[in-house]
Amino acid sequence: MSPALSSAGSPSGSPTVAADASDRVAPPSVFQPRRLAALVRKESLQIVRDPSALVIAFVLPVVMLFLFAYAVSLDVEGVRLGLVLEDGGVAARELAAGFAATPFFDVLTVHDRRQVEDMLVAGTLRGIVVIPQDFDRALAGGTPRLQVITDGAQPNTANFVSGYAEGVLATWLASRQTSTSSGGVQLEPRYWFNPEIESRRFLVPGAIAIVMTMIGTLLTALVMAREWERGTMEALFSTPSGIVEILIGKLLPYFALGLLATLGCTALASTVFEVPLRGSLVALLLLTSTFLIPALGQGLLISALARNQFVASQLALLSGFLPAFLLSGFLFNIESMPGWIQLITRVIPARYFVSSLQTVFLAGDVWPIFVRDILAMLAVGAVFFGLTAATTRKSLDR
Repeated sequence: MSPALSSAGSPSGSPTVAADASDRVAPPSVFQPRRLAALVRKESLQIVRDPSALVIAFVLPVVMLFLFAYAVSLDVEGVRLGLVLEDGGVAARELAAGFAATPFFDVLTVHDRRQVEDMLVAGTLRGIVVIPQDFDRALAGGTPRLQVITDGAQPNTANFVSGYAEGVLATWLASRQTSTSSGGVQLEPRYWFNPEIESRRFLVPGAIAIVMTMIGTLLTALVMAREWERGTMEALFSTPSGIVEILIGKLLPYFALGLLATLGCTALASTVFEVPLRGSLVALLLLTSTFLIPALGQGLLISALARNQFVASQLALLSGFLPAFLLSGFLFNIESMPGWIQLITRVIPARYFVSSLQTVFLAGDVWPIFVRDILAMLAVGAVFFGLTAATTRKSLDR
């Protein structure tokens, strides 16, 4: 046998080494749009073939909106109040002291209503009581007026402010032994953003935030966990596609699904439930796009930690849906919660999304609020995606 043939047939020969090298999986190449488009197309076809994804995205929002619009009522305790003391008379100061002394209000006293109007718009204050300049003189000669301005975007809080303002006024009048028919005070309530005080206008925007949490976190966690269960995720990681391409390709269809669901919910809210959209559609889509970043990131992180659909659904329920439902300000006033729970709410993306949605629907485009909430949601999203990337790399190394 010739040396050449011996070399070719030997296990240590160069042709065999070359064959072994060709069997190795090539490392991920440079980011390629065509490959990303193929991954997006694959995931989009999977959504079409999976009825559960379409049910969660389009049927569940309708059911939840009807439930929250018609079946939920709220009770609020404790609000922050701005007190505008325009009159420096004795009676005016006594009445102001009565508002400051009640345990139901956290009173900020100023002398110019312009100092607190922006705070009411921003949600820092829930109501304003204005003691006008001629209060003492009108009290002595007739019936003075006391103006109460509340945030109608929070109907229960608005009614709470008006009701307790009337109670404080009645207590003060009784202490002066003054009857309402002679030398009384006329209370004039005004409700900003929601003059009719309809709870539906407050609940429906918040319900949209809960729906987006379901789509972004729960649906993503379930779908990704199912991929791990079936082994298709490992198959994707064995392809030349990089981890960034794979994750983006998996998330983009659900990102688009969330935007479509938002448009559907907005149309339903405006036409069926008569909730006005006073802000712009651009602002609404920008806020939704920003919120979907932490929501999808949380779903990815859950699926990376729990590669079982049942465990992933439980984690998504406990860490996504329930905090968004209970701690976002959607149902319960955050200011009335204990201090340590208020700190927890700061890391819940739905808190900022609920605030922005109620603003864009009922008040309009208030960009100082939007910028604050967008930055907070992006920060939380960056944490989720960073943890997901680290966890996924560790999982592949095992």
